[in-house]
Amino acid sequence: MKATYYGQSTFEIETGGKKLLFDPFISPNPMAKAIDINSLKPDYILISHGHGDHVADLLAIQKNSGAVIICIAEIAGWLGNQGVENAHGMNIGGGFDFDFGRVKMVNAIHSSTMPDGSPGGNPAGFLIKAEGKSIYYAGDTALTYDMKLLAEEKLDWAFLPIGDNYTMGADDAVKACDFINCKNVIGMHYDTFPVIKIDKAEVKQKFLMAQLNLKLPEIGEAIAL
Repeated sequence: MKATYYGQSTFEIETGGKKLLFDPFISPNPMAKAIDINSLKPDYILISHGHGDHVADLLAIQKNSGAVIICIAEIAGWLGNQGVENAHGMNIGGGFDFDFGRVKMVNAIHSSTMPDGSPGGNPAGFLIKAEGKSIYYAGDTALTYDMKLLAEEKLDWAFLPIGDNYTMGADDAVKACDFINCKNVIGMHYDTFPVIKIDKAEVKQKFLMAQLNLKLPEIGEAIAL
């Protein structure tokens, strides 16, 4: 199993012979200008919420790949209005067994509106179980006590926002690691905009002092999970 970073909160996880793309925001992101979205052929696209910096390339990539979109029910309805039939709607607390593994939709504290102003339902995170591993993709979220519900999941990795302002910052992300009982973290949702610019050295030190393994991959870099 491996994860490839494409900027902001966009990752592609390869597992069980399938490719899972999370929150595609690539073509509007100057930091990801070297990535050609036409080269991405995911089998599934997982959407945490409806903001533009998470769905900007959703329709284009889905049309090019035929991927199944896994998302909250309201976004699935919105996609139907866009002519996308291949969407699997879920809701918070629900799980489903796909051909690559199991996905459970978990709570996130944020907001969610589609780029055209349509309601995006509730924001969410995802618990992925595949190849004997448990992966938590938090989406955009504040620190929340609901994360303690993941403590018994024996998480191998957690994808956590660390940019502050719109989501939790590094200090709360360190606390989140304690809540979820996970020491391996991939940071996301930072540096793309001025208000979420981080001091990488300072953030790495905070995680190091907490005896946590933080990865801040370069765009296009792959990490074994």
